[in-house]
Amino acid sequence: MAKIAVLGYGVVGSGTVEVFYKNKESLEKKAGEELDIKYILDVRDFPDSPYADKFVKDFNIILNDPEVSVVSEVIGGLKPSYDFVKSSLMAGKSVVTSNKELVAAKGAELLAIAKEKNVNFFFEASVGGGIPIIKPLHACLSANEIDEIAGILNGTTNFILTKMIRDGMGFEEALKIAQELGYAERNPSADVDGHDTCRKICILASLAFGKHVYPESVHTEGITKVTLADVEYCDSFDAKIKLIGCAKREEDGKVSIGVFPAVIRDESQLAGVNDVFNAILVRGDATGDVVFYGKGAGKLPTASAVVSDIVTAVKHSGTSRSLTWADSAQDFIKPFDEFRCANYVRVSAKNPEVTKAVIKALFGDVEYLSSKKQPENELAFITGVLSEKEAADACAKVADGADILGRIRVLDY
Repeated sequence: MAKIAVLGYGVVGSGTVEVFYKNKESLEKKAGEELDIKYILDVRDFPDSPYADKFVKDFNIILNDPEVSVVSEVIGGLKPSYDFVKSSLMAGKSVVTSNKELVAAKGAELLAIAKEKNVNFFFEASVGGGIPIIKPLHACLSANEIDEIAGILNGTTNFILTKMIRDGMGFEEALKIAQELGYAERNPSADVDGHDTCRKICILASLAFGKHVYPESVHTEGITKVTLADVEYCDSFDAKIKLIGCAKREEDGKVSIGVFPAVIRDESQLAGVNDVFNAILVRGDATGDVVFYGKGAGKLPTASAVVSDIVTAVKHSGTSRSLTWADSAQDFIKPFDEFRCANYVRVSAKNPEVTKAVIKALFGDVEYLSSKKQPENELAFITGVLSEKEAADACAKVADGADILGRIRVLDY
């Protein structure tokens, strides 16, 4: 019988235990042996829980029990999760986790320890909640060179942008509703400032390209500066604004990577992803575009991925050879100044005709957009493809005679 320990009994932890016991019989058939959760670690007491006899508060009880072969870490954050996970791996126990912050910061190190100890470190639930993406990347799509990954990786920001697009709400009003519905935290910075999406694209890029991408190396912007005016202009361009995490292998072998709001044309499969749903587009050299879609968070979807990893860990007698990447200096990350794309730009001009001439001189031919509420002195346009530095420099020169109200990158997916 395989004995399992669950670290943390919050939303995901309680969901993990719930899914495990609800489907225990079928899980055992898939694992090929009996399974049971021996311990649940939490600092709180749960005297009314049907699993009250399984709760412990001392991690060392789990660490020193040779019967425990798989540890599920669903606490979140780096402390104490990192120490617990590292110690478990060092003790020869496989670990599964939903902790994106941990994997993004320490993945290379923990994978190396797992390999050394011939156990596994699995993290399907760290990206996309219940959407299978980690295993497809390193197993199902292993015949491909992955050229590019892009996705809507945060349900909170996608819900807010959907409210702005569908219902004409401002950012603050949409955020308040997201908080009332439990989609956004009281302090929503991790979501709305792009940090959550950054951690997830780091994990995907590390796996796809074989070298650890650290969040500190990734240009990251959130959605707090996106306005209803931007939404309305983009509607006239048959496009939607989405928070995108993207990573691309360039011809020189380096990787362009970033997190930012992006204008996506309506014909893209990403443009129609709404509410709290996520979608991840993987571009392989053999498959072309493959899109994974579903609920990217939530108690049971995330728990589903955690429990699936538990079963896989039980079935694997040795470390997975394909789920790995190497630690590295960040010299393979292309400077964001060299990132190339078209741009949406919105300006308030003192003299629109003069500013149009300046725009023509700086950007060449552009496509002007319209809005029903467009002020007489406001201009919005789509540029051709430019480097980040070229776009920023041109906008700075336009700003000599006009106020730059917004700039959003335009991506082709």
